[in-house]
Amino acid sequence: MKRDGHGGRRGLRRILAASLIVLLMSGSFVAGGVTVSLARTAAAAEQPAEFDVFWEAWDLVVAHFVDRDKIDFKAMTYGAIEGMLASLGDEGHTTFLPPEAVEQHQTSLEGAFEGIGAYVSMEGDQVTIVAPIDGSPAEAAGILAGDIILAVDGESIAGLTLNQVIAKIRGPAFSPVVLTVLHPDAEEPVDIVIVRQRIELNSVSWSMIPGTNAAYLEITQFAADTGQELAQALLEIDARKSAGEPVEALVLDLRNNPGGYLREAIKVASQFLPKGEIILQEADAEGNVNVYRSRGWGYAREIPLVVLINQGTASAGEITAGAIKENARGLLIGETTFGTGTVLNQFNLSDGSAILLGVTNWLTPQGNLIKGQGITPDVAVELESSVRQVNARTLRGLTPAEVLASEDVQFLEALKQAVGDLQPVA
Repeated sequence: MKRDGHGGRRGLRRILAASLIVLLMSGSFVAGGVTVSLARTAAAAEQPAEFDVFWEAWDLVVAHFVDRDKIDFKAMTYGAIEGMLASLGDEGHTTFLPPEAVEQHQTSLEGAFEGIGAYVSMEGDQVTIVAPIDGSPAEAAGILAGDIILAVDGESIAGLTLNQVIAKIRGPAFSPVVLTVLHPDAEEPVDIVIVRQRIELNSVSWSMIPGTNAAYLEITQFAADTGQELAQALLEIDARKSAGEPVEALVLDLRNNPGGYLREAIKVASQFLPKGEIILQEADAEGNVNVYRSRGWGYAREIPLVVLINQGTASAGEITAGAIKENARGLLIGETTFGTGTVLNQFNLSDGSAILLGVTNWLTPQGNLIKGQGITPDVAVELESSVRQVNARTLRGLTPAEVLASEDVQFLEALKQAVGDLQPVA
């Protein structure tokens, strides 16, 4: 199934796990020498000569490594696959999924999972919280965007891979887990107890912005039903207008959106762009270019639009932001996006594992390559990672004065661009 991928905040350059996906090792090779040699001989005619050195190294390990109990053909095989994919340089996107991770990877985009509810990534050798999911146990317990995870249930995670850390954090609903984290700008770590829950994800939510005639709409990921959820939200906004309550502008928040399905990005962008406008272009390895255009049945093609982006806006989020910017449909506020430039296909392997492989580069409507560069905002506004961002749920509980007192300066700039200068409300 064709989809696109993930992104990160604070310069993060590793794949995001949209629901703390467990990535575990499991089996490929079942015996030594004979099985390996037969497989090698059968495929030798199709292998490049450079691959011979791999088998030389493999055989040396099997024959001579001192700690015999540490030789794990499953782990060695999967590690080799991961290393091969890492060498391609499609950082944060092309990746390998062991069998246990395949279903969970799919589930993360289908709207529900069990866990703490946070987006995570690897920055250097540190596992970092990109953002807690709105309304999640992680958010309620005090997990912040930018938190560095140091230990899980009292055990240090130093030296562990992202997959191994995720495996420790995940667990059944109603079970507790203790994360030792270092908050942004803090000097001492803290222990946070989180009770895992079943997380029902709504990828789209909206609210009127108190004290204004502007609506706020956030898309947290491009999941299986995002296009449908967006259409419903826009119909609700339109119904408000039809009832005589003015809605004069729309603030679309794509911050910390790690991406998702390409098909949903097309549906989302089509809500804002006139029919026939280019949403993105795909260029494959042979230089063939496929153009995706707006379907033109959108409910928000004329309302003034301002879009929030940041370093956590990736893939489908970047496609949407790039389409809006280069079709002069709206103004982009915030920080340069992640820079994920490939569209992924999932290739299932014979043992139940899978490769998510970048098969095409995606280009903006004007043909710009985004890989490694990102989408730049029209108005650059930085936001400290420790500042809690505005969202639809919190807006519903704020007074107009509290909105203006928000520390989310990116949101305030977007609001200013959408409705003009605001005055404090007594």
